[in-house]
Amino acid sequence: MTIIDIWIGILAFSIFLYVVLDGFDLGVGILFPMTKNAAQRDEMIASIAPVWDGNETWLIFTGVCLFGVFPKAYAILLSALYLPVIAMLIGLVFRGVAFEFRQADGHWKTFWDAGFHIGSVVVGFMQGVILGSLIQGLPIADGHYAGTAFGWITPFSLMTGLGVVTGYALMGAAWLWIKTHNEIHDMAETAVKVSLTLTFFSLGIISLWTPFLNPDYLHKWFDSSTISNHLMLGIPVLSVLSALLILYGLNKSRTALPFFGSILLFASGYIGVLYNLYPHIIPPNLTFADAASPESSLTFLLPGTLVLLPLVLGYFIYSHWVFRGKVTTLHD
Repeated sequence: MTIIDIWIGILAFSIFLYVVLDGFDLGVGILFPMTKNAAQRDEMIASIAPVWDGNETWLIFTGVCLFGVFPKAYAILLSALYLPVIAMLIGLVFRGVAFEFRQADGHWKTFWDAGFHIGSVVVGFMQGVILGSLIQGLPIADGHYAGTAFGWITPFSLMTGLGVVTGYALMGAAWLWIKTHNEIHDMAETAVKVSLTLTFFSLGIISLWTPFLNPDYLHKWFDSSTISNHLMLGIPVLSVLSALLILYGLNKSRTALPFFGSILLFASGYIGVLYNLYPHIIPPNLTFADAASPESSLTFLLPGTLVLLPLVLGYFIYSHWVFRGKVTTLHD
């Protein structure tokens, strides 16, 4: 294992943590139209209030990791995906402002609720578009992006955008099913079922579409001589088992199972994406090794990262443990 492989593992881990941790609170925002009752929306907000802003730490870490460890990829991705990245950041900012102002500005609460919902949808959709564009590959010439400003708008990237939004809604609904009670709890159960159907349908379309985007993908999935091809057949099995776990949890009122099932469903798709991309960080021709900083820089950055990463992760585990259990509202 080389130092580049270690950094690939760190980057992949941080991205997945971001998707899981920020995914469910984005999902809560996506599900805001589920009710127009102010008290119920307050309960939805209260379920994520202690942890939502800290969850975005992993997005910052991912950006810093790309900038410091894989600077060529960072430069190309920002050049190619400048508009969706800016839209995502605006959505995050507007969402954060709406989160704070909806409590302080009572006369405009409906407006800020709409802003929180729209910001959440925009962030989720743009992250899906960025993912779809990356899977499709970006044209690179002489180390620079060679496409157009709107090259990221394709049917596949729009499909992945919708898939991520529905997936986040699934995690948000499963989170609400854990954290809330009464009417919101019942509505969350319905939302889990609807969003699971949409997510599973979207994941199926994307999975069937992806191999035909790139000859390398097609070879990886359908060349029977490749041993990894047989191992990767476990991915659709994991997806089905994840969906069954979610439905079993709902049926047996095992509160945490739908949430963990939604994480497993995302994990199955994420493993498939990593399998398709590796060894490229930006297909079809920029590999992780080509995009990496000099080995001396990677070596210098690694010890501090290996010390701080467990500390930050420990803080997140502790904070979620402290705020475990259902939301306590003023009327309780």
